[in-house]
Amino acid sequence: MDNSNRPIDTLGVNCIRTLSMDAIQKANSGHPGAPMGMAPVAYVLWDRFLRHDPAKPDFPNRDRFVLSMGHASMLLYSTLHLTGYDVSLDDLKSFRQLHAKCAGHPERTLIGGVETTTGPLGQGVANSVGMAVAQRWLASHFNQPGHEIVDYRVYALCSDGDLMEGVAGEAASLAGHLGLSNLIWIYDSNNISIDGSTDITFSENVAARFQAYGWCVQQVQDANNLEAVHVAIETAQSESVRPTLIVVNSEIGHGSPNRAGKAKAHGEPLGADEIRLTKEAYGWNPDKDFHVPSEVAQHMREGAVRRGTELSSAWQQRFDAYAEAHPELAAQWRQMQVGALPDGWDCDVPVFDADEEGMATRVSSAKTLQAVARRIPWLIGGSADLVGSTKTEVPDSELFSKDTHGGRNIAFGIREHAMAALMNGLSLSKVRPFGSSFLMFTDYCRPSMRMAALSELPSIFVFTHDSIGVGEDGPTHQPVEHLASFRAMPNIDVIRPGDANEAAMAWKYILPLTDRPVLLVLSRQNMPTLDRTKFAAADGLLKGGYVLLDSDGTPDVILIGTGSEVQLCIGACERLSANGLKVRVVSMPCWEQFERQTAEYRASVLPRDVAARVSVEAGSTMGWSRYVGSDGVSVGVDRFGESAPLADVMREFGFTVDNVVEQAERVVEAVAERKKNVASPFVSGASRN
Repeated sequence: MDNSNRPIDTLGVNCIRTLSMDAIQKANSGHPGAPMGMAPVAYVLWDRFLRHDPAKPDFPNRDRFVLSMGHASMLLYSTLHLTGYDVSLDDLKSFRQLHAKCAGHPERTLIGGVETTTGPLGQGVANSVGMAVAQRWLASHFNQPGHEIVDYRVYALCSDGDLMEGVAGEAASLAGHLGLSNLIWIYDSNNISIDGSTDITFSENVAARFQAYGWCVQQVQDANNLEAVHVAIETAQSESVRPTLIVVNSEIGHGSPNRAGKAKAHGEPLGADEIRLTKEAYGWNPDKDFHVPSEVAQHMREGAVRRGTELSSAWQQRFDAYAEAHPELAAQWRQMQVGALPDGWDCDVPVFDADEEGMATRVSSAKTLQAVARRIPWLIGGSADLVGSTKTEVPDSELFSKDTHGGRNIAFGIREHAMAALMNGLSLSKVRPFGSSFLMFTDYCRPSMRMAALSELPSIFVFTHDSIGVGEDGPTHQPVEHLASFRAMPNIDVIRPGDANEAAMAWKYILPLTDRPVLLVLSRQNMPTLDRTKFAAADGLLKGGYVLLDSDGTPDVILIGTGSEVQLCIGACERLSANGLKVRVVSMPCWEQFERQTAEYRASVLPRDVAARVSVEAGSTMGWSRYVGSDGVSVGVDRFGESAPLADVMREFGFTVDNVVEQAERVVEAVAERKKNVASPFVSGASRN
């Protein structure tokens, strides 16, 4: 075809620009510069290359487009509107308004066609690497001779800011190592950031950096040269051994007489007068806002809808033939698309015998992971160079590599941030991912974990070495505030199991979830495996918290523990009971799930009339007041840890049966004294009339 700029192409490009400008001006908020500069690239990609169906945004074999530079959201919203997605002009006019589809940064839960939630720079490109890994794995697992149902590509549009972020470098390094030739990043090199020219902070040779990563690098000198953009994308599609970076030189705010090429074009509306001048520079009617010429609607919308219908219909025919030839694989595919699990997936979840010596929950979790992985073929993942410590390995499977796309074990390298972001890309591709490291190192991947929660993705974060119990490695490796910080995060479940059977039960809880991630927090050290004939069944974990052990009658004191500290509660219970107190022990492995239970159930576990309560957890006490109340006490860690053997560290911080007993007795005494004083008419300040 003729790739030169035709009148319809110019109209289409300028329509993307003007819709973006108008929406941002109406909202009096947003980022017009990038949509104005990169509209030609978006136009060429969506009009000529991207395989998608606007009527079926989740069409499984569609190409993926990730707008990593999420601040340029109007570029995507305008393009979605013009290509026939369910994004109306009224939606564009409500940009950045309360409950609007078109949020300030793209959110996948609001609009079909938004593949991933982006905003924090670097996240989107890292997600795209996960999507590319998923495509390779899906093709290896499902494609059969004469029946190819997976052959899509992944595109990402990124900015100077994206490539400054460390997560982008981590992800790009891994993508080059894995030879993901199905991955194409388009880099908007406009040399402008919020603070001005990127020269003040960013002078590296990006092309040379990506060549060193093992990428194919191309250069487009002018974003407005549609032919050059076309040829670059076409060339990238023909690359068979490397991912591609297309460096596109653009002008931020292109066409604006007073803002083009300047930082002022980045993050604020142009203003009515400047928009008028800019539209005149485009040859656009300055008196028309949100104007879509009929020629553009016909060319872009009708063309995209027609091509999309043909594409998805042809694929469905291929899939129907595939299902007839390979019914078992087709059944797996269908289950993956809706987040279902195979029948009997949990049949082999182990039940661990009572054992005083016990095992670390990282070990019992590993045994469970291996059991369920044998029955869920699309459960894949790995660790950030710690598989021997986190014990997260899929049995009977190879390592995913440049030459082995069917491997279910992924070596992420020492790239925790990229690992978590890649996991989100895998989740978005219907693969069920897990990733692991030490709990301390959630500090390196928290932004991606937050994006999983915001995006409602069922990524499984398995983090071990969960407390000051790490011992000799010292405070640099001893997480203290981490449990509290993740419990403060919306839409993520934090699970800290108290013995081997709770760890096994945790996987039975996690795997059916489809709308939120989970942080599974596991111990390095051994802990006893409880005799469940004497204690409540471990399936109490499914409700988040449950009564593990109880005296007859109303308890005098309730001891609440998680993880390895549940054992301290049990030991204290024995001593306190011998001293004549009635004691209840509650295991609280998952606050979030406990809060979802009925008020009646929660009250049955933590009766309102029992004020004497003690929580025991080897982490920050922040948040525990919701369960121990104003009268209770929390045994925890509110400072950094110490480097010493496990037993010495735990004793130093009061994690002993003796201390739990002492704290419980004090609380019981204090509550009794308070009740006595409240009941007396002669307490200080009380009326004697």
